[in-house]
Amino acid sequence: MSVKVSCPGCAGPITFKVGSAMVAVCEFCRSVVARGDREVENLGKIADLVETDSVLAAGVKGRYRNVPFELSGRTQLRHQAGGVWDEWYAAFADGRWGWLAEAQGRFYLTFEAKGPAKAIPSFLELELGQRLRVSAHLPALTITEKGVARPISAEGELPYRLEPGVTYNYADLAGPNGEFATLDYGGEQPVLFTGHEVTLDDLGVPERARRDEHEGRQVAGLQLSCPQCGGPLELRAPDKTERVVCPNCGSLLDVNQGNLKFLSALKQRKIKPIIPLGATGQFDGRKWINIGFMVRSISSEGEKFAWEEYLLYERRLGFRWLVLSDDHWNFVEPLPPGKVASSFRGAVLEGVEFKKFQRGVACVDLVYGEFYWKVTVGEKVEVVDYIRPPKMLSCEITRTGDHPGAGEVNWSLGSYLNADEVERAFDLKDLTRPAWGNIAPNQPFRHKKIYAYWGIMTAATCLVGLFLVIIGSGKLVFSQSFACEPQKEYFSEPFELHGRHNLKIDVNAPVENSWIGVEGTLIHDDSDITQPFGMIVEHYSGIEDGERWSEGSRSATIYLSAVPSGKYRLRLAFEGAPGGIHPTVNVSLTQGVHRLRNFFVVLGVLAVIPVCVLFYHWYFERRRWEDSDYSPFHTTKKEG
Repeated sequence: MSVKVSCPGCAGPITFKVGSAMVAVCEFCRSVVARGDREVENLGKIADLVETDSVLAAGVKGRYRNVPFELSGRTQLRHQAGGVWDEWYAAFADGRWGWLAEAQGRFYLTFEAKGPAKAIPSFLELELGQRLRVSAHLPALTITEKGVARPISAEGELPYRLEPGVTYNYADLAGPNGEFATLDYGGEQPVLFTGHEVTLDDLGVPERARRDEHEGRQVAGLQLSCPQCGGPLELRAPDKTERVVCPNCGSLLDVNQGNLKFLSALKQRKIKPIIPLGATGQFDGRKWINIGFMVRSISSEGEKFAWEEYLLYERRLGFRWLVLSDDHWNFVEPLPPGKVASSFRGAVLEGVEFKKFQRGVACVDLVYGEFYWKVTVGEKVEVVDYIRPPKMLSCEITRTGDHPGAGEVNWSLGSYLNADEVERAFDLKDLTRPAWGNIAPNQPFRHKKIYAYWGIMTAATCLVGLFLVIIGSGKLVFSQSFACEPQKEYFSEPFELHGRHNLKIDVNAPVENSWIGVEGTLIHDDSDITQPFGMIVEHYSGIEDGERWSEGSRSATIYLSAVPSGKYRLRLAFEGAPGGIHPTVNVSLTQGVHRLRNFFVVLGVLAVIPVCVLFYHWYFERRRWEDSDYSPFHTTKKEG
């Protein structure tokens, strides 16, 4: 049942449509009006709404988990770093109120937690990145932001007592599967709100109700003049820009709803961005405009390492970064902080582990163009990088405000790009390529496929070898025994040999503590082709100090290469140890024998290139980790 009252500030009409609403904002004089049992109360005036390009509006209806709701109003809040976000209030048909926070194109729907909650630490006890179990119904959540909020504007009906100008402490927490929670320290006891990150489709907000579709609304670029030098200045994302640097005089300007305020004159060295401000590039079918350029650096052991960052903007997707460091490029996109779980040694994103690479304090050295936060030269953030080529996870911790530990944790995911991709995207020419041996932290090793090819070829070779062993181990073409008499030549009966098959010659003799030498020649019957060979069979044994010993063998084998087809004979001569014993010697010839030596030779030839690549891979990885704080190639590492 709606209740109509008169605004105590201007006497204008105010209607409370939601019975549980506590205050309403007068649309005529901007007074915040609280209703009581008998009369209304004027809590003070609040400023006009800041344009945030939200796709929502008061009065929009939707359905969440089959329960209808209507957006009754919103509050705009500013945190200590200067950013602004919208907080919408959804009045549900079952009597509940939902808090729908909107920031950087993401939506988070929470409800005030009812019933007993886990022990909640005080605001001072909270630490950024800390994992905290705030509810029995939720997993441990990560504290992603800790700060101070101040309401700056509002509209419609609100479910709590909003007092203009009053600030309060808060902490945001996020989980790996979209869980979200806020701890509100505005009262005597902290209040817990829990819920999830949602989309407009999850909320059942129809397309026709969204402002960007219904009104065809789009914030165009603004042509302004610098208040310091009067030069022309274009804002390409005026609804999101917080700071801009004049390209004419280098003045740092604060942006407030398109109005510019001079902050300071930046004394910066002149650097021409490789990608001009205003240039448009295309990645994954989306057109991105370069609206900002900055140089940041880290100092380590007296040495300064600098890199360039280009801020890209696309109206629907928001902001991305192109980062250039040592002639290597990365395309960087933001991540929901709760999706990443970090540890002392690494970080895990969606079940994929990244190795910790380096950490430090990054400082802003130079800025051009416009930015979505209140950037300043000299601004510092704590940075930790984790790698899993070609990806890089980066965690930035920004300390803000005067409150202990206040700040924000932001995670981003970088994807390695080669210079060709950047040239094509922005139609650039002759970008500098990295020198040989200049390896980026997340640069992929391009030759890993060779290992897979080598594995396939090795497996194929083993299968072929196994097949040859199965189908047979050669054909016996000759076998004869000879009574060994020295100084006598023996000639065998003719036998047939086939071309393109090797020849195995086996000699067996029952020698004991003696030896026999065999001199042989393979003779072709119809030509002068001959193939000589020589062999020794020897075997010795005995007992020494009560232990039996033996050495040598009563058989010997040699292999001959393939000979032409035809009929052949063997010519044999034997030489034996003195003693007058003439053992019988058996000689056999087998064609087409599969030799393991050939198999291992093939495997060795196949392994030559992979082994060379393996050595280069080792060098590549060593170069990659050379400047890391956590190199596996160092015996001592910087910890932290």
